[in-house]
Amino acid sequence: MPTASTDSSVRPSSRSTIPFAAARGWGVSTSTRCPASTWSLWAARCRESPSGTTHLLFRAGAFLVTRGLNIAALAQRTGVAPDTLRKWEQRYGILQPERTPGGQRRYSERDVARVEWLRARLGEGYRIGEAALLLGKADVPAARTPGEHVDAILAAATEGDVGEIGVRLDQAFALHSLDAVFGDVIDPLLQKVGTLWQAGQLSVVQEHLVSESVRARLGHLVGDSGGGIRGAAVLACAPNERHELGLMMLAIALRNDGWYVAYVGADTPLEDALALADRLSAALLGISISLQARIEELETSLRDAARPAGLEVVVGGAAASPEVAARVGGRYLAGELHETVEQLRALAH
Repeated sequence: MPTASTDSSVRPSSRSTIPFAAARGWGVSTSTRCPASTWSLWAARCRESPSGTTHLLFRAGAFLVTRGLNIAALAQRTGVAPDTLRKWEQRYGILQPERTPGGQRRYSERDVARVEWLRARLGEGYRIGEAALLLGKADVPAARTPGEHVDAILAAATEGDVGEIGVRLDQAFALHSLDAVFGDVIDPLLQKVGTLWQAGQLSVVQEHLVSESVRARLGHLVGDSGGGIRGAAVLACAPNERHELGLMMLAIALRNDGWYVAYVGADTPLEDALALADRLSAALLGISISLQARIEELETSLRDAARPAGLEVVVGGAAASPEVAARVGGRYLAGELHETVEQLRALAH
């Protein structure tokens, strides 16, 4: 099950390995990716512009950048009208032109890539304002790989730049599939944050900047309960358990698999979770536990509680084990997220 907990002490896993809620637990597997974005390296060579001007390409960070495209050339390259490009630049700050000695704007291959990326998002149904927010401001160029997203977010956390952390998370969601973001960005990010925190290389505040930024974005996705063709599932953290990021990712994955998901989150009285499961005629109650100190309280809560007939109780998270699950009369699940989803699907039938 996904183990994504970087809330204060324990943290998560990788390749969509996002345990129910803590450092390793309910794995979220990532395999599929969205079509390749336009953020790729450009050939290192001279190029003739539509106006006949030769632009020398040079390396700027990870990008090979051309200087010298005027607004007409940029419009011809991207298929976006000059007036529209000007509005995008003025309103959203998405382009980063340089000025000639005469004050004329000159755009680069990076600007071309940004416009092409925005066009692709518009084609997917985004509004320009939404797409611009996903892309971020011109001084935060999008990373090209999941690993670069992770490194850039860690660097922003070190600087205490919560704005850039948010922009880069939004870019990751915009540029990659949901599975890839969970398994190749968020999961390894939370693991690294936990490791750095434990080593004293990140402060509690810096760790919280990352975990709260992740939580905010997952919260938007968790809000939709889903259709319910596979049945209803109630997902809760054990009493006094606050590591919920892995459980949030599991909720999203189950919703995408066709479940009706009632996500009740951190520190949940299990009698209340069981009552909700009964009201919904739920097939599944998933409980996440990441701290050993919470096990006894979990056992006490479940031992004396009445359970609806036909309800499957499953336990995951960093502190979960087959022994713990057996003591509370439930099943233990672990592994990558896609494996967890498949196992839960089988349990419900």
